[in-house]
Amino acid sequence: MTGIRKGHNPMEKRFEYFAHLAAVSILAAGCFLVLMPFLTATLLAAVICISTWPLFLLLLRRMKGRQTLAALGMTLLLVLVLIVPLALAAYTVADNVTSLYNEIKQAAQAGPRDPPAWLKSVPLVGEAVNAYWHLIYSSQEEMLGLTRRLLEPAKNLLLAGGIMIGQGVVEMSLAAFVGFFIYRDGASVAGFLEGTIGRVVGEHAENVVGIIINTVRAVMYGLLGTALAQGIVATIGFTIAGVPAPIPLGVATFLLSLLPVGPPLVWVSAAIWLFYRGHPGWGVFMLLWGFFMISGVDNVVRPMLISRTSNLPFILGFSGVLGGILAFGFVGIFIGPTLLAVGLSLLKEWVGRGSAV
Repeated sequence: MTGIRKGHNPMEKRFEYFAHLAAVSILAAGCFLVLMPFLTATLLAAVICISTWPLFLLLLRRMKGRQTLAALGMTLLLVLVLIVPLALAAYTVADNVTSLYNEIKQAAQAGPRDPPAWLKSVPLVGEAVNAYWHLIYSSQEEMLGLTRRLLEPAKNLLLAGGIMIGQGVVEMSLAAFVGFFIYRDGASVAGFLEGTIGRVVGEHAENVVGIIINTVRAVMYGLLGTALAQGIVATIGFTIAGVPAPIPLGVATFLLSLLPVGPPLVWVSAAIWLFYRGHPGWGVFMLLWGFFMISGVDNVVRPMLISRTSNLPFILGFSGVLGGILAFGFVGIFIGPTLLAVGLSLLKEWVGRGSAV
């Protein structure tokens, strides 16, 4: 009997190994399914907390080490800085899109309107645009058909954008809730993560953690800092050109600056409005201001805020934003580029370590 039991011992050990592996896999899959609805908010909360951790430490010192109170203060600050503006933007889009659509439709139904006298004098395209203008307004039916073809997709697109921003508000709110606990229990969370990473990568765990933290902060500072700078410059330009509601348009520029080629949607529209209102000089000014000042900020401020080691190539940044939106919704604007930047930085570190060896 003893010999038989010893003979089966390797098989028993192999069976126990696969049984343990299956049990751990099932448990991990179950935990993932339970936490999957909160994955986006948790990732966003981690990115926000890592980026704002120095501010939290400053607030913690001001509150004499009371972690719960400092965590509550940071959570309220996130609500005021991120969630409230997004909620107002979603409400404004949803409230104004339908009314704007109806006003344009009524203007089209009102009958022909002569093009501005200066339109013919625009170099290269003036004559062609003037002739097309007359062609469109010569027929009421053609005008209404053009209005439907152009405005219906634009209306649906803007409403979809408002819904996406609204979903972003929900995700941001949940991330702020999760962030409260990350702030409050930051030391224990950091210790657990360092231990976990240490089991995976060994002695280089501290270096890996440093790369992750620096990359997350660099990308977030680059995204938000560039967007804020473009929003301020845009607001100044709208004010100088006499465009109505320069501050809301500046906020829209700030939000759209988080998207690739987003700001031109605002300043080109403002320039078209100025041309339409009979101010071609200010329209040209708005185009030049938008091209050289608003969009030019991206080429100056972003490299200053993002360190060279974590600077994403344009194609990866573009893919990170669009892929992040498809995967996570509006908050993917922050999560997508950050994940790609962290992955690229870790890959560079791993390749560099291999070369050194």
